[in-house]
Amino acid sequence: MPYENELASYKPIKRISESAEVQGLLKRMRPRPESPSQKTTAPRVELDELKPSLWTPDYVLAIDGSESEVPVANGYPFASVGYVTVASVLLNVAKMVILDAQRPVDPKEFRTIQNAESIDSALPTTNIIIDNELDTNSSFRRALYELLKNKQMSEMGESLLDTYEALLKSKPDDGRQHCPFDDCLEKNKKYKRGLDEYQCDCLFQRSLFSTDALRIHESINPEGSNISAITQTVNVLEKLWLIHFLRTLEKENLLPVLQRMAIVVDGPLAVFDDPAWISTPIKLELQRINNEVRKVIRDPHFNMLIMGIEKTGGFVEHLENLDKAPNGEMDFLAPQTAILLTDAYIKERIIFSVSDSVYGRNTYFGRKVLYKAKSGALIVFSLPFLDEDLSNTKTAELEQFPRLADAMSLLDKLVSARYRNSVTPIISAHAEAAIPLNLGKRVLEKLARKLMQDANNTGTK
Repeated sequence: MPYENELASYKPIKRISESAEVQGLLKRMRPRPESPSQKTTAPRVELDELKPSLWTPDYVLAIDGSESEVPVANGYPFASVGYVTVASVLLNVAKMVILDAQRPVDPKEFRTIQNAESIDSALPTTNIIIDNELDTNSSFRRALYELLKNKQMSEMGESLLDTYEALLKSKPDDGRQHCPFDDCLEKNKKYKRGLDEYQCDCLFQRSLFSTDALRIHESINPEGSNISAITQTVNVLEKLWLIHFLRTLEKENLLPVLQRMAIVVDGPLAVFDDPAWISTPIKLELQRINNEVRKVIRDPHFNMLIMGIEKTGGFVEHLENLDKAPNGEMDFLAPQTAILLTDAYIKERIIFSVSDSVYGRNTYFGRKVLYKAKSGALIVFSLPFLDEDLSNTKTAELEQFPRLADAMSLLDKLVSARYRNSVTPIISAHAEAAIPLNLGKRVLEKLARKLMQDANNTGTK
């Protein structure tokens, strides 16, 4: 890394470009096969072919998260606090459709169609220690556990920690996780899984937490940025809040409302990095709840409508390329066309791989669809695996995409003109969750300083 204002010279680039080792590696790189479109294609289906129903949800629940890492002056270098927020917005679609037909709409009236709530918390990251914890790592672990323990959707319902621990029961013990304390006295420092807060079996008897199984703390860097750990936390919280919402409906005997509701989550239906194991328990829990809804409403063919919406990434870029004509002009695909992806298509056309392992096998609990809406907006969305026998991504049959027609019709209604290729519920949820890059950081930094100062003053009295 250079010193501040130090400019790079041309010597390193010349040395690198002439290096035999560098040239050797570049020669070994495998280019994308030529004319891949002639080898592997993906089925395309237009909305008219699906005989869409007249179903329109009364409400759409949108979930989106945001994170920020803010420096804090506490006497130590790189000291920082991680802020996380996950917002859920309930959008009254029935009223939105009525207002949409009465354009222009009064902004005040439009705001009445949505209700929002959020999870907001701070996490100690670099060089921040809370209470009597040993270091940043153990401080982060405790704060993450307390975050889940103290959040719940219903006053009489389960906590977010209860929801997480219900999923934890399905986690296989692969033996790869170790005790989070480097000086643990247990043989091989084997990780002991438990619920809530409990103690390590070694002589130190230090606190362990059920949330340690997420392994996010293993990404904590004691000497630099910890945005990776914060991002992983938000990714988990978004998906946990989805399951928490559904389980809360179940416990309050409200599952029938899912007949008139759709749920939209920002990003793919997946969990990445160390907490990726939770994708499989989420898939199993969605299947269980879906079956419970079928029983309650007495419809063995019903499926919840849940979508993950991607704003950026390789799949979004690929869809944009597909919509380009040979002369480079856009709008090549027919409106209301969905492209159903297979594992082979993804590996050959989007995420290059020759592995026998199915793309997303350990991270995804849903599969992707590329869609060009009626308005021309390009949307990449995922539908969950609500039945195990529909999760074979090596094929792409219409029967493997339940509620596809309803999803396409709903996206046509939800596409927003405010931003390119955007949908209204995600815009609303993001507005509640997004932390402004500059102003937001200054506000959060001041908050952290004030609270730390208050705590120190209290401790000296």
